[in-house]
Amino acid sequence: MKDHNKTPYLTKLKEYAERNITPFDVPGHKLGRLRNDLTDYVGEKIYKLDANAPRGLDTLSRPTGVIKEAQELMADAYNADKAYFMINGTSGAIIAMIMASVKANEKIILPRNVHKSVISALIFSGAVPVFVKPDIDHNLGIANGMSYEGFLEALEENPDAKAVLIINPTYFGVTSNIVKITKKAHEHGLIVMADEAHGAQFYFSDELPISAMAAGCDLSALSVHKTASSLTQSSVLLLKGDRVDEKRLQSTINLIQSTSPSSILMASLEASRKEMVLDGKEGINKVLKLKKKYLKKLKEIPKIEILDLEYAKKRGFPDFDPTKLVIKVSNLGITGFQAYRILFDKYSIQLELAETYLILGIITKHTIEEDFINLISALKEIAKKYKDNEPLDKIKFKYSFPNAFIRPRVAYHAPFKVVKLEDAENEISAESVMIYPPGIPMLIPGEYITRDFIEDLLFYEENGSVIFSETSGYIKVVDKEKWIKGEDYL
Repeated sequence: MKDHNKTPYLTKLKEYAERNITPFDVPGHKLGRLRNDLTDYVGEKIYKLDANAPRGLDTLSRPTGVIKEAQELMADAYNADKAYFMINGTSGAIIAMIMASVKANEKIILPRNVHKSVISALIFSGAVPVFVKPDIDHNLGIANGMSYEGFLEALEENPDAKAVLIINPTYFGVTSNIVKITKKAHEHGLIVMADEAHGAQFYFSDELPISAMAAGCDLSALSVHKTASSLTQSSVLLLKGDRVDEKRLQSTINLIQSTSPSSILMASLEASRKEMVLDGKEGINKVLKLKKKYLKKLKEIPKIEILDLEYAKKRGFPDFDPTKLVIKVSNLGITGFQAYRILFDKYSIQLELAETYLILGIITKHTIEEDFINLISALKEIAKKYKDNEPLDKIKFKYSFPNAFIRPRVAYHAPFKVVKLEDAENEISAESVMIYPPGIPMLIPGEYITRDFIEDLLFYEENGSVIFSETSGYIKVVDKEKWIKGEDYL
């Protein structure tokens, strides 16, 4: 165990900020020689810490000094052999680990409810996705994890697959059998990688599900900013074992990462690492006790239901992330979208997201008792207001995923045209369309556009969801008349 009281990068950064440097380098604010609306609010120190200084602070693309030491401490904290600071979010980490593991036309097994960054990685790498249909709960309109049986079937049908990606956990807290999948994948020579965008806390408490590194995965992408305590957009990519070429991984990271990384984001990663190692277990266990206390009060609210470990096991999955607060509100006769808006507009409570029947809150070691009290008080008032409502009618929502026709990379590079959404049925998509959050694509390049997709998208639009697509009311599709069938775009 290394000395986790140390913060080599942050310490050096603070020394640099106080050194009275004469700056003839970037950034243009010259270490805070300015007065603007931001400095009026937060002070000048944020600019003093925003330094480039490869001479004084090491270089992220080829670290040999304090960044190298900081990454070694991060690897130790997360039970990995190597850790790489990522300052373009976990999306960057996911793209890097897929590009470093599978090449053009090589196969990767993955659940269809992956984040949009995985689809971006498929376009960049040219890899062939072998999608496993996740467990779909049609009653709640959500997708859960990839089953072990689903993985086995995909592996049997695609023995030439090179890698598998596991979501640990899903947005709604369900975890796949990551240990069994990893063991079987390694027996067949596959690289195993994990999307742990919501699993950074797993490494610091026995009360939480098993982490990817503990399960034996080769790579994991962690959103330290989501469920630990670093600043937004700061993440970490973990490596363990020798199945992945370290040099190829580092060169891939350098391809997609900025040559001007934010010193503030890197410093926040280091500060978070120290905090989580020294106080993570106590802090997480403390907030889980708070949750247990107030969960009883939540369950006493009429027509409110909570998803938990029992739900995961009923769906055939081994574990559930208790730092997820998944609340079913549809028995009150309102949608999750309505509840989400009411909680923010009237009570100033910001939830992570809403679904048709659910709302989702995320708990971390920095959640306090007052947060639980405010949420319960608000939900009691909402339940009282809507107590005489009939449960929400069953909404026509398929949650089906379209079938793929061509690789995402091929569809992305193929000639395209833009058509009205209502005229797009049976066309081949040339873009991704997703709801954010969570950023899981409803449609990806290369998939057929179905009537179900069009109706589901219109439903989300009517309910005020944030939809990421390139053209509102229209969609990019492959122009079949101009596209030469079989054109590969390696």
